[in-house]
Parts: sequence; C-alpha cells; structure tokens
Amino acid sequence: MRTLVRPAVLRTPRGRLVYWSLFTVALLLFTVAFVIPLYWMVTGGMKSSPELARTPPTLVPEEWHPGNYADAWNELDLARYFGNTVVLIGGAWLLGLAVQLPAAYALSKLRPRFGTVVLGLMLVTLMVPATTLLIPTYLTVTDVPVLGLNLINNPAAVWLPAAANAFNIYVLKNFFDQIPDELLDAARIDGASAFTTMRRIILPLSRPIIAVVSILSITALWRDFLWPLVVLPDPAEQPITVYLQRIADTTSLNMLVAGLVLASLPLVVIFLVFQRHILAGLTAGSLRG
Repeated sequence: MRTLVRPAVLRTPRGRLVYWSLFTVALLLFTVAFVIPLYWMVTGGMKSSPELARTPPTLVPEEWHPGNYADAWNELDLARYFGNTVVLIGGAWLLGLAVQLPAAYALSKLRPRFGTVVLGLMLVTLMVPATTLLIPTYLTVTDVPVLGLNLINNPAAVWLPAAANAFNIYVLKNFFDQIPDELLDAARIDGASAFTTMRRIILPLSRPIIAVVSILSITALWRDFLWPLVVLPDPAEQPITVYLQRIADTTSLNMLVAGLVLASLPLVVIFLVFQRHILAGLTAGSLRG
C-alpha cells in the first residue's frame, strides 16, 4: 500500500508526532473554514440591525434576539414560499427520476443502436456553461416545440429542464453497468419484460445511487436562483431563494439574515440525515454474488 508517509517513518516517535501534528492542524483549519460562516450566519440572525451593520463587526451578539427567527417566519410569510419551493423541487425530483432512470437503464442494459453517440452528445452538454444555455432554454419553455405552450409562471418551466440532467444519467448508467448481466438474462428466461426487469431487479439494487442522485438534485434545485427568477416573474409563484432577494431592499437586515438562515436549514438537515447514504452511494461500485 502506497501512502504519503512510509510505514517505517510512522513507527518512529518523531514520525508519529509530525504526522499527527500536521493532521490535527489541517483538520482544525478545515473545521474553522466551514464552521465560522455558519456561526456568523446563525448569530447574525440574533443581532439587532444596527449591531449587524456595525464596523468592525461583533463576534458575539451584545444583545441576543432569538425571537428574530419567529418574527421573520411570521412577518415575511416564509411558510408560503417554502411551500412554493417544495412544489418546485418535488415535481422536478419525481420527473427527473422518471426520465433519468429509464434513460440510464436503456443506455446501460438495452444497448440501443447509436446509444454511444447519444451518450456522447449528452456528455457534451456538461462541457457547455450553464449561462450559455440560458437563452435557448428560455425560448424553449416560452414556446414548447410541438405543443406550442408557454410555461412562464408555471412550475413545469423548472421541472422539465431539471429532468434533462446528463450528469445524473451518466452516474446512474455507470452504476447499472456494474450489475451482472446474468441477473437480467435469468429474468428474461423467466419471461420478464424490460420494464419488469428494471422495476424488480435494477431499481432495488440501485437504491444507494438513487439516493445520491436524489440528494444532489434536491440540493442543486434548492440553491438555484437564476432560472426560477427568469421563468417565474410572478412573486406568488417564486421559491424562497428568489423571494428573499426580491424583498432584500425593503426588509431590515437582521430579519433578512434570519430568513436566510431558515431557508438554509432544510439543506443542512438533509445532509446530516442522509450523509451515510451519500458516502455509501459514492463508494458503491461493485456487487458480490
């Protein structure tokens, strides 16, 4: 096994001291880099507006105002915009799985003609900056081909582009490639169709990677700001990220920070609850028969 430090060096007292000292310093630096912004954000929501705008800033609030969070929730009507966000993310997540799972399964196991070309074209889209695709995508949702629908101020304007995620399809396909073809051949011998094989064999074995793809999709959608701002100009339809930016100029600073903290909580909870699933899915690459 190759390591940065030779095992013989680690067995010496000096080698162990240097190694663990550097490891501790690096761990502390990374911890501080991640914890300080969170601490600053949470305590900022408990300060008064004059104290929050003070220069130099106070590290610890002189007067604690934890009621700012309740005031922000009630006065800013955050429940309504949380509901908008859940509708947008839930629909995009479900539609994304409905599109991405069959697409990855077809490319991995059904091997259609020109499947490699299709996969290559999908991966090319990952090399194109998102801002470059903004105008073509906007023109598409304002006049959907064939149907001729205008999806502005419609949740489908967020759902449809999110479902066409080449990265998720590529990740799912790579995982499906690891599933032995013998399992699928046995199912076909028993008379199972391609859809039944996917539903009863592929999907149960793919729960870790499906969890990872779902979590990554939900976090990306929750943090998205530009696209919902463009396609949802009606304030009543906007998610919480767009809403907080819209009221930033007319809201007190401490209330705005408290609202931002509340808007960030779901992502933190999702990560803390599902971090094991994320690590399990990212390290899953083989099956034992």
